[in-house]
Amino acid sequence: MLTLDTREAWTQFLQFAKKHTSKTAYENWLAPIRVLDSPSDSVESIVLEIPNVFVKTYLLDNYKKDLCAFLPVTATGEPAIEFVLKKTTLQQKEPPPKPVAPPVEEELPYKVKLNPLYHFENYIEGPSNQFVKSAAMGIATRPGCSYNPLFIHGGVGLGKTHLLHAMGYHLQANQKKLRIQCITTEAFINDLVDSLRNKSVDKMKRFYRSLDVLLVDDIQFLQNRLNFEEEFCNTFESLINQNKQIVITSDKPPGQLKLSERIVGRMEWGLVAHVGTPDLETRVAILQHKAEQKGLHIPHSVAFFIAEHIFSNVRQLEGAINRLTAHCRLLGQEVSEELVEHSLSELFQTAPKQRVSVENILKSVSAVFEVRISDLRGTSRTKEIALARQVAMYLAKEMIDDSLMMIGASFGKTHSTILHACKTIVGKVEGNEGLRRQIALCRRNLS
Repeated sequence: MLTLDTREAWTQFLQFAKKHTSKTAYENWLAPIRVLDSPSDSVESIVLEIPNVFVKTYLLDNYKKDLCAFLPVTATGEPAIEFVLKKTTLQQKEPPPKPVAPPVEEELPYKVKLNPLYHFENYIEGPSNQFVKSAAMGIATRPGCSYNPLFIHGGVGLGKTHLLHAMGYHLQANQKKLRIQCITTEAFINDLVDSLRNKSVDKMKRFYRSLDVLLVDDIQFLQNRLNFEEEFCNTFESLINQNKQIVITSDKPPGQLKLSERIVGRMEWGLVAHVGTPDLETRVAILQHKAEQKGLHIPHSVAFFIAEHIFSNVRQLEGAINRLTAHCRLLGQEVSEELVEHSLSELFQTAPKQRVSVENILKSVSAVFEVRISDLRGTSRTKEIALARQVAMYLAKEMIDDSLMMIGASFGKTHSTILHACKTIVGKVEGNEGLRRQIALCRRNLS
């Protein structure tokens, strides 16, 4: 018999896992597992009855370290678990249903869940997304005729899901006879798990392979899930061979995904399109559009101010509008730069600055003072070169966070020479407007 301690350890593991995973994942993967009595009393282990091999793969891939913490382990450090597949004969104990008229075989629930806010009309177009939007509109007009499959990749919050749902809405409105499904990769995996549990995998296959358009979001979540990857690839090939349209989104291009060469090659068959970070003008247009939807008026200068400080994620721009709207309505204030700085400072981003080096300074000074870099590093004492060299040393001391000895070594000089150059330039700048402008230009080039 299985020891009480081991049963209690499994119960404790389930309580731990329930707190650290979603309700859907827990119900699909962990709830169906049953503990059986061990056939051997001499080996401290646990016997788990699982409905299919996918559950074993999921359990070991995602909870191996936690299982070792709760359950006995083998001499090699592996969890001491024996997996037993559930016998199909167990289901035969249920009384057979009364004979009735042959029912029409049900398919999977045919529900297309689309976000009502995501349409082509409210997708703000700019240089970074113009190409991919055009491709998406072409597919929505003539699915299966070009760009098949379409693979859209880009960073988080740049509008990939928006385009996916916009295609779905356009197709629903204009080609009502088409069978369309828009689904996340996680939902596809859950569909497959449910079908395995209910022994309706064939029904699921028929459903997906009878679609005219399949829109799949976040394919990167298929990584490191070989069994699910194989089923998706089979569905993919079946639809492509029927000339049915497939659109896939991801945060990376196909070649950077940890998927098999087979499926990567399939996804690279058609058109791979990148959604880039929107430029300043596009971000301003997005802000103004979102503000109009909320009934909020933002002065043009304030919109530019926000767009200059939030630049990598469109969702953050929308979050900024939501926060501004709340402040204005609750506190009765008008939108201003002061209110923006007070309410949105947590969202503001700083563009990564390139570290200034002596080499960069020499290039900038060389361009502004029209001398060669080799002369700046050399020993020439001509007036023009000596002045430019001293400016380079002055800028290096001001802009590089190194010791004078380190800076001097970069120029092949001593630290005292660097100090002398700085004092000379400080003295000359006070009465020389031209030199001051040249130094300012060098700084601007570097920044």
